Amino acid sequence: MNIQLTTKTKQLVDSLKSICANHGLGNDGNEYKIITEVFLYKFMNDKFFFDVRNIDTKYAKAENLEEVLRSLSDDDYDMLLLMLPASTAKLKREHYLSNLFNNQNKEEFAKLFDDTMRDLAAFNSEIFSVGTAGGEKIRLFAGISNYVTEESKRDGFCRAIVNRLFEYSFADVFDQKYDFFATIFEYLIKDYNKDGGGKYAEYYTPHAVARIMSEILVPEPTSNAMCYDPSAGTGSLLMSLAHKIGEDRCTIYSQDISQKSSTLLRLNLILNNLAHSLPNVVQGNTMTEPYHMSHKPTNKGFDYIVSNPPFKLDFSDWRDKIDASRQTVREDGNEAVFTQRFFAGVPKIPGKQVDKMPIYLLFLQHIIASLKPSGKAACVVPTGFLTEGKGKATNIANKIRMKLVDGKMLRAVVSMPSNIFANTGTNVSIIFIDKGNRTGKAVLVDASTLGEDIKDGNIKKTQLSTNEEQRIIDAINGEEAENGFCVVKTFAEIKSAGYSFNPGTYFDVSIDYVDMSPEEFAEKMSESKARLSTMFAESGTLEKQILAGLEGLLLE
Repeated sequence: MNIQLTTKTKQLVDSLKSICANHGLGNDGNEYKIITEVFLYKFMNDKFFFDVRNIDTKYAKAENLEEVLRSLSDDDYDMLLLMLPASTAKLKREHYLSNLFNNQNKEEFAKLFDDTMRDLAAFNSEIFSVGTAGGEKIRLFAGISNYVTEESKRDGFCRAIVNRLFEYSFADVFDQKYDFFATIFEYLIKDYNKDGGGKYAEYYTPHAVARIMSEILVPEPTSNAMCYDPSAGTGSLLMSLAHKIGEDRCTIYSQDISQKSSTLLRLNLILNNLAHSLPNVVQGNTMTEPYHMSHKPTNKGFDYIVSNPPFKLDFSDWRDKIDASRQTVREDGNEAVFTQRFFAGVPKIPGKQVDKMPIYLLFLQHIIASLKPSGKAACVVPTGFLTEGKGKATNIANKIRMKLVDGKMLRAVVSMPSNIFANTGTNVSIIFIDKGNRTGKAVLVDASTLGEDIKDGNIKKTQLSTNEEQRIIDAINGEEAENGFCVVKTFAEIKSAGYSFNPGTYFDVSIDYVDMSPEEFAEKMSESKARLSTMFAESGTLEKQILAGLEGLLLE
């Protein structure tokens, strides 16, 4: 059943993209807005009728539910809307997809289509809008027909969209869980994340990384959890964390500078039954305008933080601004508490390669400052961070590592395989932070040799098996050392090793001894001499050929 549903839903996405292409919008910068808006419009229509049927048996048994609803008085219809779950979009009768389908031959149909979607967004603005750091509200739908340049083709474009939506039904998908919607969401956005790499969190974090983070951060049941991502992107890390905790037992908070990411994150939240967290999605620069640090209740800190921040970015325009105001004020009762957010410092502007400024160091410090006293976090960093600036008291990376060890906050480190992210050649690791770590030790895992190489289109990447993911999770949660893979070290031991987070620093060097008779030893030595003699002879011949070639060049 799941395979059929997945196939049908992917076919819907493909057909919507095909309609865009046929109207000159294929690979257009606005295509993702069209696809996400119409996909959500259809999803919310079907979810509305699905939830109405669950309100009362008379609705559940109705052969033509829309006809029954149209026959209700306005007061009864308003009462019906109040009975719907808070996360379900409230539809006026003129918002129904069938209304658009039945009126598609009217003049200026594109205007009717856009007006319908805009009115639905306005009617549900309190729940389904996302905000900006400046306090503005971005509504769910803005209309799509204006993206078609030729005005005469707009009606046809909207008719094609409506007819395709009318053929499909989401009715069978609402009982599906995270795994289904994660697959659909990744398929839906796969063409809109090609500008990843060092750009601002536009890329999709692999499921393996997301699962490892959530399973280690939340080994036991919890509730009423406040979860945050300061560089949320499309929200894959937050969705995995929320699924592990339970969508109804946590509240999501996020911030990201990208308008595109905020739009796609909203879609992800709605698909994963997390619409109650939509008001907490903020579009803005987390470094210069940390929205959640200055608004209740998040100014008290978060229970869980996950992040895959951009590693390198040119932030020279606002570097001095955050360096000049490194203190953050939080209200604690009637007392003002000053927390130095960028305690380790702000990277300087280099003379060359300004686009390679290590912005992840700011995010990592922001995460530490944003945790509750008992909070936990997991952050993706370049593997170079594990030893960068070792022994240098003024180096920012080294100062952060010192803070995590001396403050007894380090929980674990995992060195991941190369190419775990398909769109960046940077080797990555995951830092796990636990401000309530009372064990006095940390687990360091070298998973760099795990996984198998696969092809994703034309891109080569490394994929972990489910068993390999579990091996990493069990190593940290079980705190069992395994030479060559995992060590468990006290903070004192890490400090004495120069605050190195590299697992290999602590592995025992083993030498394998093989029993061998004098005759066998002599035979091995003879073979080695013969190989060396052959190599030396080949080297001499090659040397003569090169010299002869150079001589020829000189004669010419």
